[in-house]
Amino acid sequence: MSTRTAVIAGCALLGAAFALLASGPGQKATDAGTAWAAGKGAKTKIMIEKVVKSDEEWKKILTPNEYQVLRQAGTERAFTGEYWNNHEKGTYVCAACGLELFGSDTKFESGTGWPSFWAPIAKNAVEEHSEGPLGMMRTEVLCARCGGHLGHVFSDGPRPTGLRYCMNSAALKFIKTAQ
Repeated sequence: MSTRTAVIAGCALLGAAFALLASGPGQKATDAGTAWAAGKGAKTKIMIEKVVKSDEEWKKILTPNEYQVLRQAGTERAFTGEYWNNHEKGTYVCAACGLELFGSDTKFESGTGWPSFWAPIAKNAVEEHSEGPLGMMRTEVLCARCGGHLGHVFSDGPRPTGLRYCMNSAALKFIKTAQ
């Protein structure tokens, strides 16, 4: 084994050990270890503690439109959402739990009438699930913290990912960057 390989392996082991020591109950130590060992910073993967609420609890904290989209997998009509034409700098967070999902630096004009992004803030900020009948497959995008329905991801986006995360404005809140 070369010295370089040994150093890299040692760093990965130290990162995993640190993550195991730093993780709390219900957290996955491997997520923090992967981000640390990869040397790509906290934005590669983030620690996410799940939020679980009953339907009644969600109904109390969400507007009827947010509830219909986030908890019942609804879709708002194109060109009607608050953020499809937003060009300000900032961060889009989950309207249900506040998890940071997308940055304005990855938002692009898709022409679809929904806010579209080419990548989430962190690899594990969203979860993706295939859905649909045969011949109509698409991939649903959910908030990794609360499981709220955000929209869908398609493979017709711009570089560098080639992805289009087509999100519902009702599933998001926008936090403007301080000037």
